[in-house]
Amino acid sequence: MQPITATVDSQQQQQLSARERRQLRNERREQKAGYSWREEVEERLIKKPKKRYASKTEEMNLDTLADLGPRWWIVRVTRIRYEETAERLARSLARNFPDIDFKMYAPSVQVKKKLKNGSYSDKPKPIFPGCVFLRCVLNKERHDFIRECDGVGGFVGSKVGNRIKQINKPRPVSVDDMEAIFKEAKEAQEQADQAFVEEQQREGTIKSENLNVESNTVTTVVTESFRDSKPKSQSGKASAKGNKLPAPGSTVRVVSGTFAEFLGTLKKVNRKTRKATVGFTLFGKESLVDLDLSEIVPETN
Repeated sequence: MQPITATVDSQQQQQLSARERRQLRNERREQKAGYSWREEVEERLIKKPKKRYASKTEEMNLDTLADLGPRWWIVRVTRIRYEETAERLARSLARNFPDIDFKMYAPSVQVKKKLKNGSYSDKPKPIFPGCVFLRCVLNKERHDFIRECDGVGGFVGSKVGNRIKQINKPRPVSVDDMEAIFKEAKEAQEQADQAFVEEQQREGTIKSENLNVESNTVTTVVTESFRDSKPKSQSGKASAKGNKLPAPGSTVRVVSGTFAEFLGTLKKVNRKTRKATVGFTLFGKESLVDLDLSEIVPETN
């Protein structure tokens, strides 16, 4: 077992009263160089933030928001009919509160697209879906009116109060945050416009390339068909007038129409409609075309 030791100072401290021990502790603190516990306590009291509201009841009073003046507020709305809800809310405020000045801002990007029929569509795409920015002097009456409008889910804010009663108190948006939002909306619109222009230029280039390829290929095919086969328009007309029809699978030559002097393979013949389905090899692929029987003749070697 370790021996129990006791010093004279510890025995004296046990004999001192609480007040004397406190005075002794303060004297030791003051003896330290450059330390003042009084100054430390005073600095803590100075740095401690003061309460903005005297009581919870005053903090929950929405009429105190009017003291802030005209500020930007975020209103939550439905995402399904975003712009319609914003327009309806603006009309309701103008009709029921004609004396107040307010601004409604629903940031969105106008997206342009080209449809299959050749027309263009211009639809808005919201940047912050479900949020509308409102600038006005807000109080309890206007706050309650906005919350009761159709499609509105309330304001973006923080809960205040106690365990018994709590409310969602709107929180204003700072000027710096609104400037950042305006800048973001402008940049998003510029990017959307640039993407639409690049898409149109790309489609125009592809179309022009396709037209050049088609024209060159058709010219080559027509030239080769002229070289490989001699024109036999009279014999073709004479054979077309006859009753003998070419058999499916045989090679035929077009004597008139758009595909004149083209060589193809006969796929099928419809005697009732006097139509024939002929397969041509274009662009490396076989294309089927319906022609009249009078436009084709069997190809003879």
